[in-house]
Amino acid sequence: MQPMSIQISLMVLLAGYLLFMCWYGGKARPLQEAEIQDFYTRIHRLPLTAEDRAILTQLRPMLEQDDGREFIMQNLVRYRKRAQYPEGYAYDENPIAADHRYGKLVIPYMLKRASHPIFFSRRSGKFVEPGSSEHWHMVAMVRYRSRRDFMRFALDISGKDIAVHKWAAIEVTQIFPTQAIISLVHVRLTLALVVLTSTLILLNFS
Repeated sequence: MQPMSIQISLMVLLAGYLLFMCWYGGKARPLQEAEIQDFYTRIHRLPLTAEDRAILTQLRPMLEQDDGREFIMQNLVRYRKRAQYPEGYAYDENPIAADHRYGKLVIPYMLKRASHPIFFSRRSGKFVEPGSSEHWHMVAMVRYRSRRDFMRFALDISGKDIAVHKWAAIEVTQIFPTQAIISLVHVRLTLALVVLTSTLILLNFS
């Protein structure tokens, strides 16, 4: 390759990485009370399911504790024995299939705001369990760029016949935000290594 071509390629790689870092974010201004109230006002204008309304009663404390940073939402799920769709929906009774339909539909809305799943796991046995604990079937962890983005994502999918698949599948769920202390999932570092490797390859051709 010609030196000029290599320089242009390196500049494109660097520019792409910087653009990704800006988009992926992870540190923003914390939510203000006026923003929180605006989210609630907009949500209450939408057609909400009973499950949605129950969640709204527990949502405000999470928003009021916002620090503006990225977070990981921990989802513990117990499926129904049979999917329960409202009248008028012609789907089978497989709860796993219903949950998969939900997942396929929400991914584009999540990626739009630099949010994405990082871990899914199905239960494979029993170990230490308090007698009063729920029998969870699945654990999921989802990265959100911020709580502001989480709320915008929720508004994006509201009223689009998307959440209906989730609630048809799930009997009980426990959801709470977490902050990573130690994590082996490093999207930024992985991409940086890809850029570095590509740079070394290009330089090797010079």
